[in-house]
Amino acid sequence: MAIPSCLVDTNILLRVARRSDPQHKTIDAALAKLASEGCVLHYTHQNISELWNAMTRPAARNGFGLTVAEAEREVRVIEAGMSLLADSEAVYWEWRRIVLLYGVCVQVHAPSYTRAESR
Repeated sequence: MAIPSCLVDTNILLRVARRSDPQHKTIDAALAKLASEGCVLHYTHQNISELWNAMTRPAARNGFGLTVAEAEREVRVIEAGMSLLADSEAVYWEWRRIVLLYGVCVQVHAPSYTRAESR
């Protein structure tokens, strides 16, 4: 079954932008495969804000240590290959549908939680 569209997580964008990341090639290949199958890859303002933060943060503070110009080049690559998914009420309701459909939950403070317990 073809996937019509996909919102690309910031962690994926970080690994695509950092070519030295051990997962870069795998993730780049996966995104290329999705795109070649007709999947529209999306990013959001939030993704780019988080990515920009990591890219321009000093390496000594777990960032990429890029200049503004270097970060701009990386963002332009993303913008050229993906579509901006603007925030709207429809985006919110689609997110709600997906998290409920797939039982998405995050175990932030209590690792012993299961999906059933967190509902």
